Amino acid sequence: MKIDPRDFRVTPGQKIQLSKRPTRIEPVYESDDDYKALQAQHVRKLAERQQLLYAHDRHSLLLIFQAMDAAGKDSAIKHVMSGVNPQGCQVTSFKHPSGTELEHDFLWRATRELPERGRIGIFNRSYYEEVLVVRVHPEFLDAEKLPLGGKHGAKFWHGRYRSIVELERHLHRSGTSVVKFFLHVSREEQRKRFLQRIDDPAKNWKFGPDDMRERGFWKEYMHAYEACLRATSTKESPWYVVPADDKKTASLVISQTILDTIDALKMRYPKPDAARRQELREIRRQLVDEAG
Repeated sequence: MKIDPRDFRVTPGQKIQLSKRPTRIEPVYESDDDYKALQAQHVRKLAERQQLLYAHDRHSLLLIFQAMDAAGKDSAIKHVMSGVNPQGCQVTSFKHPSGTELEHDFLWRATRELPERGRIGIFNRSYYEEVLVVRVHPEFLDAEKLPLGGKHGAKFWHGRYRSIVELERHLHRSGTSVVKFFLHVSREEQRKRFLQRIDDPAKNWKFGPDDMRERGFWKEYMHAYEACLRATSTKESPWYVVPADDKKTASLVISQTILDTIDALKMRYPKPDAARRQELREIRRQLVDEAG
């Protein structure tokens, strides 16, 4: 099965029902050996594209991963990272905001971690938590000491969506391509993965009471995601809803999307001017003479 990222892209303004979006599709690989071959191919291509991104030095890439617990964000990020030079990539995981972060606007802590030109930045969760977790648990807003206090109706959330869209449009104009992945896992698959984390001592650390507590808000989270995806998927910074019940298929869909995004930038290696070519010829002559 050929991977076409457009199949998973959220059209700007599209009303989306996650219950009608698949969490599992026909595998994009024919066998385990075929998966390994495709993965190796993607890893090689990502390494090549990252080197080009770094050398071109006019663009950067920001990858945002959002999902319910146990959807496979960490493994997807690991797959992406395996093909890139760590010097050209940075991963930031966002947890509960600190006291200092709460003294600033909700985008502040994320903007400090944006990738430099020529680099790939990966956000494991992001500023989108402020329209997802915080929307499901609006009591968290009390700690943010906002001017509106406890007034957080539709107008409030619309304002936050607008702030996010405007930030991402600014980043796009400045050369940062923002690509956002929602790993769409089923409630049943999450149940199975939670059991695996409980039954495997090596994975116990991945599971806690909060995970089970948040599972109880599944319906509320789906509504929050649906509103978020509709309001913030744009032509410049799209959302992709990736079926995540099969981690292998999810990883291949994500890496193919990243490859297509980088290729669309139409980059090339810098060409030396006449002075630089002359300089290189002189240096080459010196090196050859050393062996003389």
